Amino acid sequence: MTIGQAAKWLGVSSQTLRRWEREGRIEPPQRTSGGQRRYELSKIAHEKRQPEVKNRKTLAYARVSSHDQKSDLERQKEMLSIYCASQGWSFEVIADLGSGMNYRKKGLKKLLEGIIEGTVGRLVLTHKDRLLRFGAELIFSICEEKGVEVVIINKGDEPSFEEELAQDVLEIITVFSARLYGSRSRKNKKLIGDMKQAVENARS
Repeated sequence: MTIGQAAKWLGVSSQTLRRWEREGRIEPPQRTSGGQRRYELSKIAHEKRQPEVKNRKTLAYARVSSHDQKSDLERQKEMLSIYCASQGWSFEVIADLGSGMNYRKKGLKKLLEGIIEGTVGRLVLTHKDRLLRFGAELIFSICEEKGVEVVIINKGDEPSFEEELAQDVLEIITVFSARLYGSRSRKNKKLIGDMKQAVENARS
């Protein structure tokens, strides 16, 4: 089988299959003349995993955009813990501090890896936008494909939506302007200052 076929059959990602090969967890596959991997079913069958939903983990995910929102992060974590405990679920809370438009956050990567590998059976959020500002629906589609239940405690919009969106935009402008002009340049400082003022205006 090709790596894509083997990964699909095992219920994991192609990246996971490559990692298992590096770690010696599975035998190195054969290679075609073009260098492409070919897997023998009999040599990877022991990794076939079909965990029942009841035996998979419940992961609760919390996120805020900036350090001055740490109190809100703690509030989210407490709400998630109380809710999961009240349902009688065995759970783990994962928290991230970073923009809702940052797809490389440590907690988010851990969450996605668990969903793709089939070890997560339930995802719990306080609000949909805690996962990602844009693109949450894509992850929800992956959850559906993998049989992961998604529980959103509060399905309404968060009161701070506009404020946090403005903060996300400010973060993007800060990063790109620093790369273009240098973090100490007058042009960069003026641009960031103007954006901060826009954020303050959005809050008022």
